[in-house]
Amino acid sequence: MTALRSRLAAIATCALTALLVLAGGPATAAPADPLETAFADAATAQDVPRDLLVALAYSETHLDGHDGKPSASGGYGVMHLVSNRTTHTLERAAELIKRPAAELRSDTAANVLGGAAVLRSYADEAGLDEPGRKDLGRWYSAVARYGNASTPEVARLYADTVYELLGRGVRAAGIAVAPQEVTADRGAYARTLDLNAQAASPDYPDASWVAASSSNYTVSSRPTSYAIDRVVIHVTQGSYAGTISWFQNPSAAVSAHYVVRSSDGAVTQMVRNKDVAWHAGNWSYNTRSIGIEHEGFVSDPSWFTDAMYRSSAALTRSICDRYGIPKDRAHIIGHVEVPGATHTDPGPHWDWNKYMQYVTGGGGTPWSVTVDNATAGKFTAGANWGTSTYSAQRHGADYRFATPVAASDPAWYRATIPSAGSYRVEVWYPADPGYNSSAPYIVATSGGNQTVYVDQRSGGGGWRGIGSFSLNAGDYNVVAVSRWTSGTGYVIADAIRIVRL
Repeated sequence: MTALRSRLAAIATCALTALLVLAGGPATAAPADPLETAFADAATAQDVPRDLLVALAYSETHLDGHDGKPSASGGYGVMHLVSNRTTHTLERAAELIKRPAAELRSDTAANVLGGAAVLRSYADEAGLDEPGRKDLGRWYSAVARYGNASTPEVARLYADTVYELLGRGVRAAGIAVAPQEVTADRGAYARTLDLNAQAASPDYPDASWVAASSSNYTVSSRPTSYAIDRVVIHVTQGSYAGTISWFQNPSAAVSAHYVVRSSDGAVTQMVRNKDVAWHAGNWSYNTRSIGIEHEGFVSDPSWFTDAMYRSSAALTRSICDRYGIPKDRAHIIGHVEVPGATHTDPGPHWDWNKYMQYVTGGGGTPWSVTVDNATAGKFTAGANWGTSTYSAQRHGADYRFATPVAASDPAWYRATIPSAGSYRVEVWYPADPGYNSSAPYIVATSGGNQTVYVDQRSGGGGWRGIGSFSLNAGDYNVVAVSRWTSGTGYVIADAIRIVRL
């Protein structure tokens, strides 16, 4: 009888388990990811679009809270809530959600909720009503304000970065945002200078120029006043736009000559080479060196992209050639190597071997191919694609344009990919207010077509990275520009570049 009872109990247990499985009950339910739950709950509580909240956080921190440690400008958590001499979004967030500020520094769920509350408060103050809050594009001014920028130009740079992420998609820390069509409503920012297309810097033609506050560096006449014999490598402990804004803040008491962006290696110069930037924490080393900041955090290697390494190395090589600095590790140093340094950057994840190979040229030139709309046998487009020479930002002699339509009529770029592997895809287009707000670029990856959406109203006249993709070897149509978009304005097909990683 006892054996029979045991068998019946076992059968009942199996039956109950089967019912739970069929019902999607505890037997199959995976525990919810705490970070995903934090974003979902905060988005619901504050009526903020979840994807926008994730993209904003990723642009700030790559979704890493850094164990409650502050950024260089005093920002905390994945939402980078700031508490410094001039900015107090951490305190504002704590007040809005009625939690202690200390909790928002270290508790991810509270930090995300607080960031969402601050963003929502900015939207409310901008007059964004309930229907408007459903439109991702209409949050632009609130996003621009969230960046705590010191000028409208940097505020636009910050917001454009977030909206570019929405177009490219985000995948990090177990969180995903699919690439999506968004028409950013820039409002008054549409008339603000686009720093992505800013004029070249006075000392390095491949950089843009944004001046640091004169309170944050010393005017000089180097190399007459001081010899320049060092390059110091830094990591920003913050975002690209945030660092530019911080160096413009008169209370920062810090600056560097250059800032390099993680995603595509874009460079902004902020202090003239002749002047003394305050970056090394050692006056003697300040006077004798050029400081280069790299977007990211010391503890997170995801920021240190190949595009960043190559771009920074080209800058360092140019500086060394100009001032006769030996290209070795005795003269190209990390901040941590400055005598008396209290900083640890660039940290253990910085690949000095790769970097120095790129500086000296020993790393070789990566394989790349550029395909223009006029490249013979490599570009195809239907009769609905016109040809224009209107914009001086064009690549080559001309470019192609077409009106959006809800049908498949892509313009294709063909290339011969030498081997299967990872490749960075970059696009070139002239920018204009009348061009498309969400142009679809299709990449034929080894796993199927992937689409990235690019706002062609801004950031034109140069190479813009749209992501890294796994490509098959062979000669085939690799990248397309599609007309199928709800974005407004002409869709532009000019040129693409593919770089092996």
